[in-house]
Amino acid sequence: MPELPEVETVVRTLAPRLVGRRIHAVILKTRKAWAASAAKLRGRRIQRVERYGKYILLHLDRGVGAIHLGMTGKLMAGAAPGAYTRAVLVLDQGRVVFDDVRQFGSVRWLKRPPDGLGPDALSILPDEFVTRMAQRRGRIKALLLNQAFVRGIGNIYADESLFRARIHPLAPANRLSKDRALRLHRCIVEVLSEAVASGGSSISDYVDADGRPGWFQFQHRVYQRTGEPCVACGAKIRRILVAQRSTHYCPRCQRQ
Repeated sequence: MPELPEVETVVRTLAPRLVGRRIHAVILKTRKAWAASAAKLRGRRIQRVERYGKYILLHLDRGVGAIHLGMTGKLMAGAAPGAYTRAVLVLDQGRVVFDDVRQFGSVRWLKRPPDGLGPDALSILPDEFVTRMAQRRGRIKALLLNQAFVRGIGNIYADESLFRARIHPLAPANRLSKDRALRLHRCIVEVLSEAVASGGSSISDYVDADGRPGWFQFQHRVYQRTGEPCVACGAKIRRILVAQRSTHYCPRCQRQ
């Protein structure tokens, strides 16, 4: 699933083509449930494009277009519609094609940005991160995936951040010391920033708005490296399930 770095990369490559453009039409391909939103998007001018957690927000002259890429969604500027195209935004200059193989993504018109999400993973301050973590029970890996705790982190970057912080994914969140929680915050920011600089991780079919893949997958230290030697100590990377998600960690570097 595209996470914060991938969505941020899409926004950065898409924004120059969208800001100031007017949406002439939204052509839907098999997604009739989006018809009401498509009608409200039609005719609106795009004033600003930003990332909000894992959402791509089109701030309009009335309301907000909220796009979620789901598991396999792709937003591509100027691309030709294909077999997996679910929607096409026809602009007064150019178009944007939304492809989604597994159809978990969405395109919606909202009066205001989505609510109920926590602070952004790249902007939350260290002390706030520590305070929020101390108030939450449950396993740290599951907490990092909870968008109400902090928005933007998914499976890839939770695993990578926990490895760098040397924290076991099953560690109780509210029992981490302040020093370890601060270290985790620092590692989250480092991992996400490095991933953004590399254009994200292309695990399956992720590409940016120009159709270019990311490169951060070549820097993964634990994610999807089950059975391979740890880059730090040589122990074999293990895989377990946490919150119904595959979780990768080093049993020696991340002792429980």
